[in-house]
Amino acid sequence: MNDKDQRPSVAVAHVVLETDRMEESAEFMRTIGMRPIFLGPEVSILELRGGTHLILMHKRKIAAGDSPFDLMVDDIHEARDRFEALGLSPSAIEARPAVNHELFTVREPAGHVITVFSSHVSGKPV
Repeated sequence: MNDKDQRPSVAVAHVVLETDRMEESAEFMRTIGMRPIFLGPEVSILELRGGTHLILMHKRKIAAGDSPFDLMVDDIHEARDRFEALGLSPSAIEARPAVNHELFTVREPAGHVITVFSSHVSGKPV
């Protein structure tokens, strides 16, 4: 890290989500705004802001439930409206005053529920 770079010196590199519906899960992630890096039948890689990669891993049987990660967007109301317009059936926006955030959830094709939070970056370079 050079002296002029004010970003934190580490980032999350990869998060993993198992799916039994690879094509549908990958398309869902593209639809909500992730960049495809590699799309395959057993493994797909999609990129998020900041360079984190979502690794979709194909499994014949999965236990759908809460996603092991959550997402963050700049404008929670615009994002929810966009997800609704895309037919993704997001939940209503909930306020979390204790942590000064709002959130909604959306279910991806394999059944995992992904929580989407309002932005909580520090305002410094990330």
